[in-house]
Amino acid sequence: MERERVDQGIARRSARIYVPISVTAALLFIITANVVGGYPLVARVGGAVWVGMLSLIVSMPLVTARLKRNARQDLGA
Repeated sequence: MERERVDQGIARRSARIYVPISVTAALLFIITANVVGGYPLVARVGGAVWVGMLSLIVSMPLVTARLKRNARQDLGA
């Protein structure tokens, strides 16, 4: 029971970290594509979705593993 609550807390905290990372990456892509210019709207939006999804895929396991490791150290200490 305690373990499940800890895992749920880790999942919530990690989502509050990796979702903004992905959204920020997508927004940076949109801004960069607008500054550089010359790209149609569908390419900018499609690229932003692609970058957002890829950064979500990459950051999710990294952030979750880091939070789990920190939680184990806190419980063990």
